[in-house]
Amino acid sequence: MTQVMKGVRILEVAQFTFVPAAGGVLADWGADVLKIEHPTRGDAQRGLGVLQKITLNEHRNMLMQHPNRGKRSVGIDIYTDEGRELLYELAKSCDVFLTNFLPSARRKLKIDVEDIRKHNPRIIYARGSAFGDKGPDRERGGFDASAFWARGGSAMLVSPPELGGPLQQPGPAYGDTIGAMFIAGGISAALFHRERTGEAVEMDVSLLSSGVWATACSVDIAMDLGMAPFKSAMPGQEAAGTNPFMGVFRTADGKYLSMTVLTPGPYIRDTFEHMNLAELADDPRFSTDKALMENAAVARPLLVEEIAKHPMQYWTERLATMQGQWAPVQDVFDVSSDPQVTANGFIFEVESADGSGRPMRLVANPVQFDHEPVQNTRAPEAWEHTELVLMEMGVEWERIEALKAKGAIA
Repeated sequence: MTQVMKGVRILEVAQFTFVPAAGGVLADWGADVLKIEHPTRGDAQRGLGVLQKITLNEHRNMLMQHPNRGKRSVGIDIYTDEGRELLYELAKSCDVFLTNFLPSARRKLKIDVEDIRKHNPRIIYARGSAFGDKGPDRERGGFDASAFWARGGSAMLVSPPELGGPLQQPGPAYGDTIGAMFIAGGISAALFHRERTGEAVEMDVSLLSSGVWATACSVDIAMDLGMAPFKSAMPGQEAAGTNPFMGVFRTADGKYLSMTVLTPGPYIRDTFEHMNLAELADDPRFSTDKALMENAAVARPLLVEEIAKHPMQYWTERLATMQGQWAPVQDVFDVSSDPQVTANGFIFEVESADGSGRPMRLVANPVQFDHEPVQNTRAPEAWEHTELVLMEMGVEWERIEALKAKGAIA
């Protein structure tokens, strides 16, 4: 695997998923990511034992594995003078300081940009936040369900008015994972800029900015019209609109396929033939692009009826050669066995830390270099690499023992 970030060192002072997942991406790409964790508490997410009634195995906790694969965990209490001095020493050898601590916490702990750059003027200072580094909500914390999903516009875009309220975010760390890629991309650009100019920049990505970017096309149109024009339809009640080849259709076994033949004109005959409705391609109501659009409300029920006659497996085989665009609607477990996902290496395996020998499967970041899938190691156990990293720094064993005795390190 081509490690485009090999030789880059990241100093991460962050918790939960949004910002740590960016460190995980950079580790996928070959960076040495040093995750600083409190010597007794560790990352706050390690203490999450139950997720939606699912008991989490601390040694196979996917909420820790996903954002922290490939890192090294160093237990330092940065609330102590001794621990903070160690952090500054580490910063001298790092290219990026990555954090999601709130401004007030950064000031209190003396880890703000000016504090870190006293010890390394060339370090890139990367911040992830809920609402951005300016404005009245700068000091507020937040999670993706609120800052990304709700406030960024996604919740209302996907919620039919008939529901009487907005839908919840689809699954844990949804906005966190999306936003993390923006942080990783921003850091990559900042490193490139420093390489070209010698200038080390400050960089900000927020859950709110990520959420607004996810809905950008809709927001752009809304601003131009002076209103929110988009309304989501209830399942089974999608309006045919002007294109009957768009929408979700139920199969005989209760599954769904999504058709997105955005420009139906060139595909009218091919689509009807694959739908076992070849005769409709010669029906003057549907045989041309203009006629199909005008009679969409008539054509759609015919498609709904035919698709409902056969199970998903039938349609998967039947539509394999269809020229227009379609896809099965899958749940997250279906995704894990999707042959296209497997063929492209979008999921990879890491060793387990629980002693079972059963590997853990993780989703790879979506970027590949030179056609090669991601290879990485599991997330570290808390404080797994403290002594090793400190010895790499040249810290003598006597000092390590003394720091342990004071509780400054784990």
